[in-house]
Amino acid sequence: MTGGVVNIGYGELVGASLLMLVAGIVSWRLRLGQTRRIAVSTVRAFVQLLAMGLLLVYLFRYQTWWLVGLVLVGMCIAATQIATGRTKNVMGGLWADTFASITVSSLVISFIVVEGVIHADPWYNAMQLVPITGMMLGNTLSASAVATDRLLSSMDSRASEIYTMVALGATPREAAFPSIKAAVGAGMTPTLAQLSAAGIVQIPGMMSGQILAGADPIIAAKYQIVVLLMVSAATTLSIVVMCFLAYKKRFAAEGYFLDPALRDDIGSRGSGR
Repeated sequence: MTGGVVNIGYGELVGASLLMLVAGIVSWRLRLGQTRRIAVSTVRAFVQLLAMGLLLVYLFRYQTWWLVGLVLVGMCIAATQIATGRTKNVMGGLWADTFASITVSSLVISFIVVEGVIHADPWYNAMQLVPITGMMLGNTLSASAVATDRLLSSMDSRASEIYTMVALGATPREAAFPSIKAAVGAGMTPTLAQLSAAGIVQIPGMMSGQILAGADPIIAAKYQIVVLLMVSAATTLSIVVMCFLAYKKRFAAEGYFLDPALRDDIGSRGSGR
């Protein structure tokens, strides 16, 4: 036992990895071509999570505001890289837009929760700020990638309509707004589904973790409510910021909708280029 938590031995941890044989066997039998990816992803999860654990041990012991800030910036950069990697259409300037959307939304909501709800002391307390920001980034990067793909595909499918609207005097924002609306709605759907399922279909991760650590279930439920609400706020803010930055990439500076041949798309993940 470690602070009320059952300490899992490294032997048991390696044994638990055998659970991934389920995915590996399915991939092999169905010839999905995912066997190597499953193995690499499993090893990466081991290495990355254990490395994060070692980093947090050091950070909790020797924390300073600049060291905590440096870790948060590194997490934001990594989250941005993962989010853009999940986006099918990569455009010039998309990385910067993604970084701005997920960093601003995650850090703003995290500081509000840490200061206004948890009342961390000091305000940069790594034990509260780093895990909360990590949860925000994990959710905002997925939501931003989904919303960006939905926005661009919607605008491309409405190309003729947008050409016409712009020719009749509509601004780029007015022409793109139906696509922005659809993208924001699509990005919010998973978070709203999670809110609806919490406590009935599933016991969410943070609540489960605290209960396994011996916390009072009511206290764990309160923390989980805060987590779900802050995730909802952060993902919504990230999606909105991302959509209102990304739609401009489909328009020239003069305001007309760009033909595919004139765009600065770096390439499509699905096209193999």
